[in-house]
Amino acid sequence: MSAPVIAIVGRPNVGKSTLFNKLIGERVAIVDDTPGVTRDRIFGECEWRNRKLTVVDTGGIEPYSDDIILKQMRRQAELAIDAADVIILVTDVRSGVVATDEEVASMLQKSGRPVVLCVNKCDRVGDPDPEFYEFYNLGLGEPIQVSSVHGHGTGDLLDAVLEYLPEETAEESEDDFIRVAIIGRPNAGKSSLVNRITGENRCIVSDIAGTTRDSIDTYIENRYGRYCLTDTAGLRRSSKIDDAIEKYMVIRAKMAIERSDVCVIMIDAEAGITEQDTRIAGLAHDSGKACIIAVNKWDAVEKDGKTMNEYRKRLETEFAYMSYAPFIFISAKTGQRVDRLFELINTVVNSAAMRITTGMLNDLLAEATARVQPPTDKGRRLKIMYVTQASVKPPTFVFFVNSAQLFHFSYQRYLENRIRETFGMQGTPIRFVVRERGDEKK
Repeated sequence: MSAPVIAIVGRPNVGKSTLFNKLIGERVAIVDDTPGVTRDRIFGECEWRNRKLTVVDTGGIEPYSDDIILKQMRRQAELAIDAADVIILVTDVRSGVVATDEEVASMLQKSGRPVVLCVNKCDRVGDPDPEFYEFYNLGLGEPIQVSSVHGHGTGDLLDAVLEYLPEETAEESEDDFIRVAIIGRPNAGKSSLVNRITGENRCIVSDIAGTTRDSIDTYIENRYGRYCLTDTAGLRRSSKIDDAIEKYMVIRAKMAIERSDVCVIMIDAEAGITEQDTRIAGLAHDSGKACIIAVNKWDAVEKDGKTMNEYRKRLETEFAYMSYAPFIFISAKTGQRVDRLFELINTVVNSAAMRITTGMLNDLLAEATARVQPPTDKGRRLKIMYVTQASVKPPTFVFFVNSAQLFHFSYQRYLENRIRETFGMQGTPIRFVVRERGDEKK
């Protein structure tokens, strides 16, 4: 991604995520008064003065905390600082300069990156609060008054950021990325998989359920293509969600499914297949997304010559409603079969985007109906006049028939299987629309 990278950093609860959402014009980062809501780096796109910028939201920095999550949040912020072209240090005018602000400012000065000092929560119009002038003591130049809630001062902030950036060169053409949503229950290894693929600690990983909260986009390019990997929060049963933040997490995960091209459904091989796994897979299936079922932690399972086949049979039983989805047994820890996962992603994405000509479909229809006669009821036989493909992602086929009631589910399944076998549509749901002759409303 060629756009300059702008990292938003600061101590907890100064309004970094609110500012991030305001700059990109979307509510992507979860915002709450609870410290530590944002944990991983979250990326978004912003445009100012016809200049595209990549904005990175980070978790609050606690320089001396020994808490395992806070230490990893600090590490994530450090990675964002190392990769940034310009850093925005966010502070809070209401609390004034505190010791943590001074520690963070010192850390940024040592980084050698240009820093723009943002004094947030200046919500009143007019002269700044007396506390505003304290922030000159941080030694980071002239502070800029901002109200991330109302948007006041964000233009001045971005103007200051652009002053540190070189003139824009000729814009590079950007190919489309394949969007891959990684979904599953908590602790299935979703973040570990992203870290294995990227070769860095892109997402915080711990044994504590609910470590990942936002849906985290990671852009990568390898020999298989260009991908946007979205690490999502683990989805628990609705009856167990009583925290407001976790409700936001679930909404973000569902949004990630909606905007994805393919969903990788992570199963914990040690924990086995649960009812919640099938519910999560159902979200992707109902959204019409191409799907892959990845059984993770396969390295930790004791195996003999029959283990994989037995596990595969259980998968076929539990996920019978989405028999089109391929299975793969991986280990995010060791990297086992992770390369094969990208081959499957390309296969299922191509299947979901496949277009079949009306002529080829009707040739197949003639052969299929000759092999297995359409059903009858009370002496009346189903007649399929013709079929055509209406759309892709998922492939949707419109059948024109003499009676929709005669087009039984079992015969639809037979025709679906014939289409899959003939055209190799693996990993994508197929939808049928049935219309009776002379009735366009059905």
